[in-house]
Amino acid sequence: MSQETLKPDFQLLEQLEVTGPFQAAACFQCRKCTNGCPVTFAMDIYPDEVIRKVLLGQRETVLGCATIWVCAACETCSTRCPNEVKIAELMDRLKEMAVKEGLPCPQPRILTLHKTFLKSIKKRGRVFEGTFLPSYMLRSGRLGDNWKAGRWLDELKLGWRMFYKRRFSVFPQTVKGKKEIRTILSGTKKTQKTP
Repeated sequence: MSQETLKPDFQLLEQLEVTGPFQAAACFQCRKCTNGCPVTFAMDIYPDEVIRKVLLGQRETVLGCATIWVCAACETCSTRCPNEVKIAELMDRLKEMAVKEGLPCPQPRILTLHKTFLKSIKKRGRVFEGTFLPSYMLRSGRLGDNWKAGRWLDELKLGWRMFYKRRFSVFPQTVKGKKEIRTILSGTKKTQKTP
């Protein structure tokens, strides 16, 4: 029985570091990121394994895994890393790469949440909860699921309690620099005018 030799390909790492830098090459596999992650129970490969596969250039495995979508971006991993690898940011960048390349998402509702979130930010420069959650519920099909399961009334009561305690505003707020935010999210670089 012959074993296949693993041949690392550093193109993925180089491509990512140009957009980062994430300092992924500094990872020495101590697993502090994985041991501190609160959502490893839902991951198919662990955060330290994602970093290792990036280092080895296993593009298809990394961009097709559920882990990059399950990551809650809580930054516990980045905080625990002794070498300051920006793991949470790297996960987000991998997610964006998967979206841009049109790869199928193993977690379609998370992808819908991601797209709805970005759409809300592009519109106002920040998320407005008053339209964000209803939009996500409609686009993801969760509204229909909650209706069929009889949970819609519980959701309505929760929304009322949040409104009553002023946990979200009725009117949207915008921020200065919406154009700049849209430029960042579109991935195009704004050329600076020289005097």
